[in-house]
Amino acid sequence: MNQEPMYHDGMRQLQDIRETRPLADRLEQVTVHTEFTAQDRAFIETRSMFFVATTDAQGQPECSYKGGLPGFVRVLDEKTLAFPDYDGNGMYRSWGNVLVNPKIAMLFLDFESPKRLRVNGKARISSDDPLLGEFPGAVFMVRVEVERIFPNCPRYVHKMHIVEYSTYAPRPEHTPPVPGWKTSDAFRDFLPQRDRSGDRKE
Repeated sequence: MNQEPMYHDGMRQLQDIRETRPLADRLEQVTVHTEFTAQDRAFIETRSMFFVATTDAQGQPECSYKGGLPGFVRVLDEKTLAFPDYDGNGMYRSWGNVLVNPKIAMLFLDFESPKRLRVNGKARISSDDPLLGEFPGAVFMVRVEVERIFPNCPRYVHKMHIVEYSTYAPRPEHTPPVPGWKTSDAFRDFLPQRDRSGDRKE
């Protein structure tokens, strides 16, 4: 795989202004890797959320939050992870981007024992992935072929605790409630037929 350089000219320009080029190069040497370690797997598979960045064919960015129960992201092997796409607002801004530009960046965070891990790679989305049946509520599966994995200093991660997992997060033997916006007059008549039910309430 021909991997792009870690730093482009814009990054180098700011590194030189701040005299951090040697540090940036050392961080690449010491922390950046291209295969998941056992520690990476354990961290990722215990996360209940991550942030994802994508761009369209013209380079217009999107950043999105994705949540589920711990284990909803799986590390399949040293180079691949997978996660389900659940029902959302139907705009498909992130996964639509993946269809025209597969490059993806993911940020996993631990707010309780501050830690963060970045995963960059190429994604593909599928409606017939063999893993779909293992994730109740999944609409699509997204697989990411990893190109670069690296931790970041967590010093600015605020320490927070999970109060409860979202009742909307799919899980076995659980029917999530209908989100309130799907019952509002502004959207109800525009929903797909599968979501139209006059007496459905949150």
